[in-house]
Amino acid sequence: MPAVLVFCATVLAYLPALTGDFIWNDSAYVTAPALRSLHGLVRIWTELGATEQYYPLLHSFFWVQHRLWGDHPLGYHLVTLLLHAGSAVLFALILRRLLVRDRALPAGIDQSVASAAWLAALLFALHPVHVESVAWITEQKNTLSLACYLAATLVYLRFDETRRPRTYLAALALFVLSLGCKTVTATLPAALLVVFWWKRGRPDWRRDVLPLLPWLALGAAAGLFSSWVEQTYLGAQGGNFDLPLHGRVLVAGRAIWFYAGKLVWPSGLNFIYPRWTVDTAVWWQWLFPLGVLAGGAALWALRRRTRAPLAVFLLFVGSLFPVLGFVNLYGARFSWVWDHWQYLPDLGPLALMAVGLTAVWQRAAPRLHGLGLGLVAALAVLLGALTWAHCGMFHDDQTLYRTTLARNPGCWMAHHNLGVIWSKQPGRLNDAIAEYEEALRLKPDYTEAHNNLGLAWVQQPGRLNDAIAEYEEALRLKPDYVEAHINLGNAWAQLPGRLPDAITHYEEALRLKPDSAEAHNNLGLAWAQQPGRRNDAIAEYEEALRLKPDFAEVHGNLGVAWAQEPGRLPDAIAEFEEALRLKPDYAQCWHNLGVSWFRLGNQPAAVAAFREEVRLLPHDPAARQALAAALQPVPGQ
Repeated sequence: MPAVLVFCATVLAYLPALTGDFIWNDSAYVTAPALRSLHGLVRIWTELGATEQYYPLLHSFFWVQHRLWGDHPLGYHLVTLLLHAGSAVLFALILRRLLVRDRALPAGIDQSVASAAWLAALLFALHPVHVESVAWITEQKNTLSLACYLAATLVYLRFDETRRPRTYLAALALFVLSLGCKTVTATLPAALLVVFWWKRGRPDWRRDVLPLLPWLALGAAAGLFSSWVEQTYLGAQGGNFDLPLHGRVLVAGRAIWFYAGKLVWPSGLNFIYPRWTVDTAVWWQWLFPLGVLAGGAALWALRRRTRAPLAVFLLFVGSLFPVLGFVNLYGARFSWVWDHWQYLPDLGPLALMAVGLTAVWQRAAPRLHGLGLGLVAALAVLLGALTWAHCGMFHDDQTLYRTTLARNPGCWMAHHNLGVIWSKQPGRLNDAIAEYEEALRLKPDYTEAHNNLGLAWVQQPGRLNDAIAEYEEALRLKPDYVEAHINLGNAWAQLPGRLPDAITHYEEALRLKPDSAEAHNNLGLAWAQQPGRRNDAIAEYEEALRLKPDFAEVHGNLGVAWAQEPGRLPDAIAEFEEALRLKPDYAQCWHNLGVSWFRLGNQPAAVAAFREEVRLLPHDPAARQALAAALQPVPGQ
């Protein structure tokens, strides 16, 4: 019965999350088009960089889900919510096993303390600081990895009692699965050792430590590998991460207090918190790590009376260690702290809170026990209401960034991303430019904002030189910025006599990223404008299509090139038709197809193509003139 109540309360509190759209980087986790085949599933496991992070089990899980509900967010939200609710129940089952000294007792202190397990599960399930992990589809890596982590814990505790090899192997398999979803779970073997110390006072080498040595080695290897991937493929390196060790100590100390504060008093929750300035010369910043050390020392002194508070302290800080700043994580570029980074570490403190509340309740006068139940119900309603309200922030990108800015006006990332949204909406280009400029005012070295501001200036009459200046600034800050090289090449290609400069940037983009289909296409367009380089253009188009077979514009460009080669009109028509299969509203391609059919003498096919062009461009006089010419009787027929 308690499991059903916890599960239903969780689902009820998170109902608003089920209506949410995809936000921010969800597209990097929901399976990309290039990975949706069986070959794509193989790439998920074998190719670094094919996915946002190398979490192959997680991305395989997304791959299966995409087969089930495609690009509809509801299915992903429902799975994430069920995983969160299921983890809450697993959490309670683990605590029951740990807290109840004699489960055969029907009543008494053991039975009452066991009820603390369900209270802890309820606190975990309904706490609003966990909304980010449940309402944000990307963070299915949190909910899935935690479910595996807790299942591994439960099975290992069973092994601790039975010492059966198959139980040990089952627990190890679940631990490996958790690492395949998110490597923060590498802290599990250390957490188990802390638990055994709490229960027994001194871990036994053969019983407690030796079986976990392979787990510790596996977790350390997975953590180091994940850190390397973050730096190599996600860009978690450079000026944003250049902190000396003592600076990282300041970050860690302050972050620990931040997370503890949000757990106790979840006020002002936000998607992106202000990224505080770390200054080792500011004396008060040292109070945070010194406070952590002082707290740990006090709990160490208390251990002879009770080991539980120190055990919880070690579990909390130890589980937070991967996100405290000692390891470079891409998210630290925007903020030193994130709500989803405390999802797993919160388990220990919430267990201690629940046990403490239950102990107070147990010692109260019998006539007050009913009041205790009422207070628990009120707490659940309060947390559930806060969770319900906080879910609204994650409904869609626009709501997410506007709410973030209302709570953190200095969030340059939110300004930039809001600008990207406005740039895609008709009539909002000036709003997009204003957001990019505000982002650059807050962070002048924001390369993506310089690049996107350049893209916006290109769309404004007479602002091409301003666009070029933005691209050049982006490249000054980040010389290996492939997209900026491509965009600067596109800008130079529009100016008389600057095509060689455009080619230089396209070639540099390809040197940096040989598999850029866009750079190959644009270089092909540049070669097509150079006398005697049509074969080079065709080679670039063909390489672009090898890399991206569904690139409609490249099929169209290749068709134009074939149409200029003697005897290759049928090949040109085949390319135009493939482009139109991929992109039926490609008006210029309909025109080129009509011209090609007309040249081959197929007047009905030409007329049909030009009619489609006119349908797409009803006010274009050139399209109507082409149709009129095609409708003229052909001499001799």
